[in-house]
Amino acid sequence: MRKKIIAGNWKMNMVPSEAVKLVETLKPLVQNDDVDVVYCVPAIDIIPVVEAVKGTNVHVGAENFYIEDKGAFTGEISAPMLKDAGVEYIIIGHSERRDIFGENDILINAKVKKAFAAGLKPILCCGESLALRKAGTYKEWIERQITWDLDGVTADQVKELVIAYEPIWAIGTGETATSDQAEEVCKLIRDLIEKLYDAATADAVRIQYGGSMNAGNAAELLSKPDIDGGLIGGASLKPDFGKIVNYNK
Repeated sequence: MRKKIIAGNWKMNMVPSEAVKLVETLKPLVQNDDVDVVYCVPAIDIIPVVEAVKGTNVHVGAENFYIEDKGAFTGEISAPMLKDAGVEYIIIGHSERRDIFGENDILINAKVKKAFAAGLKPILCCGESLALRKAGTYKEWIERQITWDLDGVTADQVKELVIAYEPIWAIGTGETATSDQAEEVCKLIRDLIEKLYDAATADAVRIQYGGSMNAGNAAELLSKPDIDGGLIGGASLKPDFGKIVNYNK
């Protein structure tokens, strides 16, 4: 059985003092031995959040990094820096990084490899725009993203990463794919992993849904056989995040 994984993507929210207060608020609400809980936080919040979650069931993730270990890259942060600070997971390929900051699949593939080299677990994002969804070409788009992003990545590594399907049209819009729509694509991704690797790898990889999962729809989405968790945006900054983590209670 794949263990569910609920990850909060804080995006560019929470100054360090606010981050610590949020961790304290959520501590009693996110206890669930059946679920891996991850807070992916802004770089400036990593060290105080790592300290604040000590002794809890919460893992810490980062939202971005650069592919070089060190050097003249003003303003960037490296994977070894994140690892040393206590980070375990790293979001890679989020639609905002792709669309706003121009990250392409070549860079994302390099980031996946660098994350593994540094001992971090990637949360690899994929997903389609509303135009692609309406055009009916979203399946080919997602298959291409995953194929390129995992080029040269081993089966053992894929078993350890998390793939987050995030329909771009359902991020921060209040729109949500139906549970059947979400399951269709998550199964498509699992079938692709089996094609690219093997059945054991496909069975091991955890696939999240990342489009406006909330306390009201989490149980239905997570009941689907190929949806192993959620990558949660705005709802991860509120006490309701605990209800998503404890969807099964």
